[in-house]
Amino acid sequence: MSGAGLLAGPDGALRCPWGLSTEDYVAYHDTEWGKPVHGDDALYERLCLEAFQSGLSWITILRRRAGFRKAFAEFEIAAVAEFGPADAERLLADEGIIRNRAKIEATLANAKVLAGWRPGELDELIWSHAPKGPGRAPRSTAEVPAVTAESTALAKALKKAGIRFVGPTTAYALMQACGLVNDHLAGCVSREA
Repeated sequence: MSGAGLLAGPDGALRCPWGLSTEDYVAYHDTEWGKPVHGDDALYERLCLEAFQSGLSWITILRRRAGFRKAFAEFEIAAVAEFGPADAERLLADEGIIRNRAKIEATLANAKVLAGWRPGELDELIWSHAPKGPGRAPRSTAEVPAVTAESTALAKALKKAGIRFVGPTTAYALMQACGLVNDHLAGCVSREA
């Protein structure tokens, strides 16, 4: 362990401790997590994956992401909105994804809702809940919240708009993953990158 909860990776660079637990996490931590994500389809994908992650480890989702993308038409909202009951049954039998009926049905229902939105509306709604200002860098994982006032407001706004399977914790995980907040620890190689 090297100060402030950071760990040195094989390259000697300091990282958030979770980012070194597997090779998959190193790549995800260094290149994706906390980087700004824009675009309705890209945000829909992250929203869906965070919902599927609920109650599971993120590594389970990360390792099945290619399967999720294949199963859900690359998370193109317009394409998924056309899925019907036969597709839901196909997805329940797909070993490449998490086969949870409630999560699958929410993913399909959310696409149908979002297909009626104007282009950029999901992006606008999500990013309107980004905290004002950069915020203080957490010094340890104990300082990283699971829920914030902004994530609670985002979850409420999404639910009010008809989006299913999103609560304040899932909304905060989305905010972290999509760069609305920067929860890389102080001194982490990816904090300023």
